[in-house]
Amino acid sequence: MSTIAVLQMTSGVDPAGNVDTLIAGMAQAREGGADMLFAPEMALLLDRDRKRAGETMAADGYSALVDRLRNAAREHSIWATFGLPVRLEGGMLANRSLLIAPTGEIAGRYDKLHMFDVDLDSGESWRESNAYQPGEALSVTGETPAGRLGLTICYDIRFPALFDALGRAGCDMIAIPAAFTVPTGSAHWHTLVRARAIEASAFVVAAAQVGEHADGRRTYGHSLVVDPWGEVLLDMGGEEAGLGFAEIDQGRIAKARAQVPSLANRRAIPEYRAS
Repeated sequence: MSTIAVLQMTSGVDPAGNVDTLIAGMAQAREGGADMLFAPEMALLLDRDRKRAGETMAADGYSALVDRLRNAAREHSIWATFGLPVRLEGGMLANRSLLIAPTGEIAGRYDKLHMFDVDLDSGESWRESNAYQPGEALSVTGETPAGRLGLTICYDIRFPALFDALGRAGCDMIAIPAAFTVPTGSAHWHTLVRARAIEASAFVVAAAQVGEHADGRRTYGHSLVVDPWGEVLLDMGGEEAGLGFAEIDQGRIAKARAQVPSLANRRAIPEYRAS
């Protein structure tokens, strides 16, 4: 058994303030007995104004914020994963998740594979690919207190093949940090998170952004922890930021995989041929 903490955030356009929230979350998580803290996508900076966000990332001190978080993880002896935008060579950005070990070392890194390019009925329009370069690799960490951890981000949740690959890679837990819109969240979030946990026969931890943000957007919240059988162990609701806890019983993984051995029974899908 291990205890994890989930930090539901309302991140804004001030990275230093967001980092303060993360560091406070690490301290509170450790005081509550957690071995690991999960924070959302873009925890360090959530700003739809890309010009302003670019200036923020270029400012002195932005790159040092990860060092602050590494030092805090070491101080509180806790694993922590969180999302941030990173500028790449050539000017494009990466939507990145980092996993920090209690030693302060970076133990995992993942750049979001799938870009959210969509026009919603609500009038919202998103073109993530205009600024962000998709990642090119899976990320499966070594052992953590919750076992082997697979990293994904937000819109990745809609691509089952990714979670099938992580399940076959032996992941015991998969992180899905997110900043879901309210229309898509209310329609699909719970169903998708539970489905991915069942398909991968793994725990899923989906730390989410919530509420009204400084850049004018609103996010859905409902940070979730779901076990390999699809049971919701934690739902943090859609109203407020805060910290939640869940107990992780690794025995549930073997039990789920024994009862429904879909990973072991998987076969290559034949190529479609029109008759």
